[in-house]
Amino acid sequence: MSKLKAPLSALAGFLVLALPVLRAQSPELPAAPIREKVNTACTECHESRIILQQRLSKGAWTKEVDKMIKWGAVVDAADRDAFIDYLSQNFPPDKAGEVMPRSAGSKRR
Repeated sequence: MSKLKAPLSALAGFLVLALPVLRAQSPELPAAPIREKVNTACTECHESRIILQQRLSKGAWTKEVDKMIKWGAVVDAADRDAFIDYLSQNFPPDKAGEVMPRSAGSKRR
């Protein structure tokens, strides 16, 4: 194994083991039948905290979901409208956003 492959293999192994732990630290989304699919699709790339802070109209959530699908989010076409309904009902512009404490990695220096 080359000198570069060994550290990359170790890093990949660490990430595979750490991902469930990191995902478990992500705040829980509101209960609904579609929640687990939304959580799985969205938290592949970012914490749920990003969703919890958003306050968008249904049209803006539609654009956001479509953008994320184009960027690679795995959303079954049959679930797209349910994702949009879930997000727009739980995170509308007229509902105050949740204040999330910063994680240790996001402190300003």
